[in-house]
Amino acid sequence: MKYVLVLGDGMADEPIESLQGMTPLEYAKTPVMDELAGRGEIGIVHTIPDGMKPGSDTANLSVLGYDPKRFYSGRSPLEALSIGVPMKDTDISYRVNIVTLTDDEPFGAKTIVDHSSGEIYTEDSAILLKAVLEELTDPRFSFYPGTSYRHCMIWDAGEAVELSQPHDHLGEVIGPYLPEEPFLGMMKKSYEVLKNHPLNKDRIAKGLNPANCFWFWGAGRKPQLESFEKKFGKRGVMISAVDLLKGIGVGSGMKVIKVEGATGGLNTNYEGKAEAAANALLKDGYDFAYIHVEAPDEMGHQGSVEKKVKSIENLDGRVIRVVKEALDQSGEDYRMLILPDHPTPIRVRTHTSDPVPYLLYDSRKGVRRSWKYNEQEALLSGNDAGKGPAMMPKLLEITEN
Repeated sequence: MKYVLVLGDGMADEPIESLQGMTPLEYAKTPVMDELAGRGEIGIVHTIPDGMKPGSDTANLSVLGYDPKRFYSGRSPLEALSIGVPMKDTDISYRVNIVTLTDDEPFGAKTIVDHSSGEIYTEDSAILLKAVLEELTDPRFSFYPGTSYRHCMIWDAGEAVELSQPHDHLGEVIGPYLPEEPFLGMMKKSYEVLKNHPLNKDRIAKGLNPANCFWFWGAGRKPQLESFEKKFGKRGVMISAVDLLKGIGVGSGMKVIKVEGATGGLNTNYEGKAEAAANALLKDGYDFAYIHVEAPDEMGHQGSVEKKVKSIENLDGRVIRVVKEALDQSGEDYRMLILPDHPTPIRVRTHTSDPVPYLLYDSRKGVRRSWKYNEQEALLSGNDAGKGPAMMPKLLEITEN
């Protein structure tokens, strides 16, 4: 038996008037997911624990079977694991976004335009990070390049300060969300360095958002995750473009597979992720594959209805279809779980804590039903799987964990 979990980050949404009152998932053409729903089980699951923020960190830990209230120590430390940052128990890790701020106003009156600087390429982002670090010389702080706009800072013997997430305040004036020192000084210095950087001038000339300021958030200490294989008795692989998920994979002892051309954006290497999962399961003898696709979440943050629909269609036709066909042709029995980690509604352009729809398919069962996979039908099914950590035992058919 093989097991696959396909996670469309932020895929769930709310009804949208321009989509004839449908959600992007409901409106998108998803023949593969609808076929699986018609032969499987759909329902809702509550991935965000009560009292915790609806982040991809807590939600993905939850879906993978790790109770965030026990295992979560902050977002950035998980990303640090992926990058290979050596953390001491006294270190505090912070995520460092390179964001887009407006230009003309005093610093506190600027507006945050884009938390991802137009999904800036990793290579360009690293150049900008290096330029700022030439001006930041405080020995307490060490910086490490990540993927695209996402970087990491380690504060030696520092403190974990709760800071605002940039994607929660898109289109807002930043003044009320600015941190105190030492973060504020580093933010201002980064803006001074980056606003006239040649790479940003070139981006502006091309009609792209400039990557012109650091934004710190996601603090935490070194994480301590249990081995996935020891916990569930399955050898697993993690396939994702983003450091958070790769860090969860590293921390849980899974093999992290790097896919060339996987970006975390709309134009990622969908087929490459699917083929990597199929090869891991069918050629390399792994039992479980976690395929994470970031694009729906990023399109939700951008507020693009059209692109969010497209990202969901890409997930269906260029990931799920490829994996399904490979497993069907192999003759292996398999179970596939498809779900978002949290909603990222176009209306608010950030995460919410609402329950999400899941789809569970078992190749050994073929009872035909009329279900399609979307939020409305999942709710109408009457199936409520409860809390997120229950989903992994459900997928793996483990009655006790």
